[in-house]
Amino acid sequence: MTTSSTGKLQVGDQAPEFTLPSQNGTEVSLADFRGQKAVVLYFYPKDDTPGCTKEACAFRDSYEVFKEAGAEVLGISSDSVDAHENFGKKHRLPFVLLSDADGAVRKSYRVPSTFGLLPGRVTYIIDKEGIVRHIFSSQFTPEKHITEALTTLKTL
Repeated sequence: MTTSSTGKLQVGDQAPEFTLPSQNGTEVSLADFRGQKAVVLYFYPKDDTPGCTKEACAFRDSYEVFKEAGAEVLGISSDSVDAHENFGKKHRLPFVLLSDADGAVRKSYRVPSTFGLLPGRVTYIIDKEGIVRHIFSSQFTPEKHITEALTTLKTL
């Protein structure tokens, strides 16, 4: 994997591989999508908080558009599988939520924290070959992650 001198994951880098448990208990790997679909991988701070709920529901409301664009949406936070299951059911989320309980995947993607306290809100667009094509970081405009992701997918 290549990284810049700042140690950040950059556009053009190979996306770090991972396998994490989903809200229904099955293991999901980035490799599962290789050669088949682009992946919209979004890291968010916490289930059922106002900004994260707004972001998840915006991804839900645009989910069919993402599928039509040949992409799968994956949400990652450090919440438990049970918390993800409840969050997903409560808001009828059609996409996979992954539990990164120890924060290892967040760390491998070098997702920055906000004010050194809050887990960051960052979306990565990963193409079918596993290459990062776009990175969008914004803690305070959760809805913009959806428009950024769709705009990038149209160029792939």
